[in-house]
Amino acid sequence: MSVPEEISSFLTSRRARISPEQAGVPVFPGHRRVPGLRREEVAHLAGVSTDYYSKLERGNTRGASFEVLDAIARALQLDDTEREHLMNIVGIASSPRRRNPRPKSRTVVAPGTQAVLDAITVPALVQNSRLDFVATNRLGAALYGLPGPVQGGEKFNAARYQFLDPRAVDFFIDFDRAKRNAVALLHQAAGRDPFDEELIRLVGQLSTQSAEFRAMWASHDVIRYQRGTKRYRHPNVGDLEFGYESFDLTTDPGLTMLVYTFEPNSPTAERVGLLASWATTPANGKTSPARRAPTGASSRSLFPQEER
Repeated sequence: MSVPEEISSFLTSRRARISPEQAGVPVFPGHRRVPGLRREEVAHLAGVSTDYYSKLERGNTRGASFEVLDAIARALQLDDTEREHLMNIVGIASSPRRRNPRPKSRTVVAPGTQAVLDAITVPALVQNSRLDFVATNRLGAALYGLPGPVQGGEKFNAARYQFLDPRAVDFFIDFDRAKRNAVALLHQAAGRDPFDEELIRLVGQLSTQSAEFRAMWASHDVIRYQRGTKRYRHPNVGDLEFGYESFDLTTDPGLTMLVYTFEPNSPTAERVGLLASWATTPANGKTSPARRAPTGASSRSLFPQEER
């Protein structure tokens, strides 16, 4: 998908989800051909001409100012992450020669970061924007059935596990939500840097091998990690329910630390104690859920530029 096509698909998908009633647009008698807002209605709400908005939705962003994009974001009721995604992809389109505009996603953490992970007494891990586990503490590794803490060795990718490993369906209690969140996180990362070659290969592999991934990718949803609830069904200790907090690592740009918490004296607390005992048992014989899978076809960009 080219950058103009990504812009077009994103704006069209956001326009389709908003009803005239939600936008405060008068509804006139007669059949509406679109499920959401018409282009002229978005243009009116944003204070631009219908012709201008139509060109923008076709991916022609030449001359698009921050103020105009901000007005369109308000008209489409974009949240902060969606608004940032729109600014990112329009920025890419406006700078066709820009390559690798952001630092590469890290694959290792600084020793101090690993020391912090090891000192945390609940499951914790560090991911990059591709959802590779860059580092974990022992409990974080045990939660996912990894043979030991990840410290820059063989990569485990959460999205690849969710879509390509059959064990994931039993592990994630909220499986559909987990997959949709993974796709939205990857789409957000692609908007930030569509020239990340490893992300291109990952998305290519998942698109080739999973029809479900392709359908979710086409929805153009984007999110960022913040906080929430995660529920798992661990094969060794049973059901686990965590709250989680996410922290962008200022000392390791592009990396996010996730820390999983639980209520004291809860069933999860008891089972995490069992998990900790299991994690420290030598030669436990458990195998990692991470599998080596064929690498998908690569291209220059997730939204490669059209020839100009």
